[in-house]
Amino acid sequence: MTSKAQINEVGLFVGGSNYIGDIGPEYYINPNNIMGGVIYKWNLNPRIALRGTFTLTNVSSDDADATNIARYNRGMRFTNSIKELALGVEFNYFEYNLDDYRKTHTPYLLVEFAAFNYNVVSRETAPYQYEYESKTAYAIPFGIGYKTKLVYDFAIALEIRARYTFEDDIDYNNNEINSLRFGNPDSNDWYILTGISLVYSFGRPPCYANPN
Repeated sequence: MTSKAQINEVGLFVGGSNYIGDIGPEYYINPNNIMGGVIYKWNLNPRIALRGTFTLTNVSSDDADATNIARYNRGMRFTNSIKELALGVEFNYFEYNLDDYRKTHTPYLLVEFAAFNYNVVSRETAPYQYEYESKTAYAIPFGIGYKTKLVYDFAIALEIRARYTFEDDIDYNNNEINSLRFGNPDSNDWYILTGISLVYSFGRPPCYANPN
């Protein structure tokens, strides 16, 4: 008799997002907007899974919430929307297999590559009046999580994903427009996704099996 691990996982995740940059507070984990999306995983073996996610969220920040007195006195704020597609690898600290009661939970490390779409200011049409355009950029995401079996073929996970972007304009910073020239030009923006996922596992690999 053999026990075969399930190879596919599909599900939903919900939680919060926050931005780290030149506006507002500088807390690394401070969810202040709702985020959500879908997730798919393909388990190569009990230790490694390939995964893809699609995420929708807003990011926003306000100098009124800053602990830095210079930011507080400046009084800037912004809101932007983000659509993100990410592909990556999940490394389980312990072997993970919902069909084996000894292996139904584990912490994990996540490394990804992400493309995200957001809005930037294209030009100033009048004092403090702007036109916007869509922009696609890239981020190097990494994260940590903990997952455990919930019931039957369902599992739940708590996860924190950090996105280091190669951009400094998620907050509409624009060095070509005087009213939007602010902050540190040598420091790019981040956004953080914190939440829980619920996934359903199905399918069995043709070759992978654990003998008794």
